[in-house]
Amino acid sequence: MGFFERYLSLWVGLCIAVGVLLGNLMPEQFAVIAGLEWAHVNLVVAILIWVMIYPMMVQIDFSAIKQVGKKPKGLALTLVVNWLIKPFTMAALGWLFFKVFFASFVDPQSANEYIAGMILLGVAPCTAMVFVWSQLTKGDPNYTLVQVSVNDIIMIFAFAPIAAFLLGVNDISVPWETLVLSVVLYVLLPLVAGAFTRRQLQKHQSDERLQAFLSTSKPWSVMGLLGTVILLFGFQAETILSQPQTIVLIAIPLLIQTYGIFAIAYGTAKVMKLPHNIAAPACMIGTSNFFELAVAVAISLFGLHSGAALATVVGVLVEVPVMLSLVWFANRTRHWFI
Repeated sequence: MGFFERYLSLWVGLCIAVGVLLGNLMPEQFAVIAGLEWAHVNLVVAILIWVMIYPMMVQIDFSAIKQVGKKPKGLALTLVVNWLIKPFTMAALGWLFFKVFFASFVDPQSANEYIAGMILLGVAPCTAMVFVWSQLTKGDPNYTLVQVSVNDIIMIFAFAPIAAFLLGVNDISVPWETLVLSVVLYVLLPLVAGAFTRRQLQKHQSDERLQAFLSTSKPWSVMGLLGTVILLFGFQAETILSQPQTIVLIAIPLLIQTYGIFAIAYGTAKVMKLPHNIAAPACMIGTSNFFELAVAVAISLFGLHSGAALATVVGVLVEVPVMLSLVWFANRTRHWFI
């Protein structure tokens, strides 16, 4: 794991503090940035998120899909957890905590927005960081490529309908055109651009140019994430200072969801008798989130100042330390598997 990835939680925490500080010192400047919108998409945030996502998409090798028929049980586990379990448990936990347990701590409008942010996280399974988790658990790198590639293709078609359904069930109305635009802007186009770039870099069957590009672009990807965090917390600085307990309230169900999904996936992998180098990455994909997409869609649907955007950023804050703890657990229990 690189220097930036290893201490990502620290950088996110520092950027939260910087964002809150700047948001209180320079509210007029943040208001100007918030006003730079087109079709409900903030242009500055869109640029930063593309800086995040694009290098990650270049990592995806869609030629690996031809191996989809090999060892199908691991792929089946990933897809079932990602699309038939995780979105629905996240929505259920969001409703349970913010409509029941925390109902006296937050107003109904804010509760709906926090639930919406959690749902968007739940419907966005991991795309990029899973390569890091796979490496740390000594997963099969080629099989991880297959899992991520198939998952990304499904995401193009499944993200919007599942998100719209779960938001609707929780009485949260969303404009379909904005949801579809977000998928095209933050999933389809980066995937196409990443695949094209990868193909150009790998001409003449040379991986050196590709690896050099990935090495150079990876820090920019992290900087795009951190820049987005600064802006988000700058936009919501006043709310955060007046209600600091909100971040804790959001983090509690997110932590339960993350550890719970991993337990379901890991236990199922053991029952299915998967080898550890396939079981561990399969569980990591389902457990972690494509938080870059969730942040972007939350902003597009609900706005920069919304509780939904805040909930997705809290997801960024808790994910890395939690996933590292799960990597440690997976490595310590390697002997459970074949």
